[in-house]
Amino acid sequence: MSTATGIYHTTYEADLSLRRTRADWIRLTLIAVVVVAAPFVLSPFWLTVANQIGIAIIGAVGLNILTGHTGLISLGHGAFLGVGAYTSAILVSRFDVPTLIAIVVAVAVTTVIGTFFGLPSLRLKGLYLAMATLAAQFILLYAFRNWDVVTGGTEAIVVPYPEIFGWMLRSDFAWYWVIFGVAILVVLGARNLFRSGIGRAFHAIRDQDIAAAVMGIDVGRYKLLSFAISSALVGLAGAMTAHYRTIVTWERFTLDVSVLYLAMIIVGGLGSVAGSVYGATFMTVVPAAIQQFARNVRETIPTLAREMPAIQLIVFGAVIVLFLLFEPRGLDRTWQRIKDYFRLWPFRY
Repeated sequence: MSTATGIYHTTYEADLSLRRTRADWIRLTLIAVVVVAAPFVLSPFWLTVANQIGIAIIGAVGLNILTGHTGLISLGHGAFLGVGAYTSAILVSRFDVPTLIAIVVAVAVTTVIGTFFGLPSLRLKGLYLAMATLAAQFILLYAFRNWDVVTGGTEAIVVPYPEIFGWMLRSDFAWYWVIFGVAILVVLGARNLFRSGIGRAFHAIRDQDIAAAVMGIDVGRYKLLSFAISSALVGLAGAMTAHYRTIVTWERFTLDVSVLYLAMIIVGGLGSVAGSVYGATFMTVVPAAIQQFARNVRETIPTLAREMPAIQLIVFGAVIVLFLLFEPRGLDRTWQRIKDYFRLWPFRY
């Protein structure tokens, strides 16, 4: 039930529903129409960007489960992406393992490694845990670059085009449906996770882990479970990146990538599944738009075009600072304010 002063529910089913008002269903329908129509109207460049957004959404949701919903800071998710990518690429390119099986194994391996590096969370939290996960980033990146027997060292691994149920994925158009199909399932799974007892335990640990322990929640167990779920989703994003780009190299899994994903969930909104989607979209579209602008002015303003990489870094940092200063709850909160304004208009309260 929606009134002029808010949204109220008279049953538990209504309170737990994913979409609570008619306006929510209308917006969901419009989003579905946009998602279905996008590959038919986007240019090749922006279709590639759309696919990158889909993969980023999967990874951002995974990181937000850990950092936004459980309160555990991680700076190692760029390396966990690499674990998923390298595992799947090696299985397919060297052992001729079917793509789907390789992706499943990559997710399992990333889950195990992510959980292992999550063990410090049993005794550490805050900046101390961030430093422990930063160590994981450097350890795994060192392995990618120097474990020649397994990863090939600094040489790139070439991955063949994947074939799923007899369907060869070569074009961005074909990949679009696979990537966004998986992204939608991940978003729905995450939304439902936080309607369950596991999700509520994560929130209790985030709000106050000592109080959660007093309430009977096994804090250590749920922290490791959060690392496992987060790492699994990030490993899935890494495996899909490997098969989508068909080339795996350590340079794509540096600390910069970990910071980028952290920026996604900060800009989108910590502790919000929808915020992960908004942040991944925003932080992927903005650099792409800058690149496109640089290409357009390459002939007319060559000096500006040459400085675009530096401008991109400046914009990246400025966006994070501005959101932390003026909207620390991210784009999700901004969208909530807009919806509240129109629902309550003309009454400002």
